[in-house]
Amino acid sequence: MAGRFITFEGGEGAGKSTQIRLLAERLAARGETVVTTREPGGTPTAEAIRRVLLSGLAEQLGAEGEAVLFAAARADHVDRVIAPAVKEGKWVLSDRFYDSTRVYQGAAGGADPGLLGALERVAVDGTLPDLTIIIDVPAAVGLTRAMRRAGGEAADRFERDDIALHEKRREAFLAIARGEPGRCVVVDGTGSEADVAEAIWRAVSSRLLERAA
Repeated sequence: MAGRFITFEGGEGAGKSTQIRLLAERLAARGETVVTTREPGGTPTAEAIRRVLLSGLAEQLGAEGEAVLFAAARADHVDRVIAPAVKEGKWVLSDRFYDSTRVYQGAAGGADPGLLGALERVAVDGTLPDLTIIIDVPAAVGLTRAMRRAGGEAADRFERDDIALHEKRREAFLAIARGEPGRCVVVDGTGSEADVAEAIWRAVSSRLLERAA
């Protein structure tokens, strides 16, 4: 039986990594084999590209240059991790996927939609999410969480953008959800970890588990 591919999206400090861990634990308790991963990253090559992107070294290339790097990392990630795992019947949970490029470099960055579409098609090569969980929090809340999580370390390339740009990204994620309701579920991320986890579990159960039963 083919596996499942779930992506988690949202702004900085939305709580994606925590919720991925909680969902992975719950799926594993059911006997599922779960792979957790992230973008950019997931493979040695993609992790190297991640360091370049988050350091800000690629910022001078502009949104389109960054998009090319994200696509290169994504192609390697899909080819080496995501597609093989799904084919083997595993559940793959990824912290970000192509929606982040659509938002950060596209809607908020101004990159050409035609270029982004072409890069996306090549990078994913038909490997599409079965479900996308968009964890929604106000930008101010998310940034406060991100700073607390960093523990005094310098903000990364995207965290240090101004609040207006973070809110623009938030609205772009919500627009994607409105445009693709069959794939996307928006979860209020301002509640407790347990409440958010339960909302995500209801979405996964109704969209994927009950449908497969």
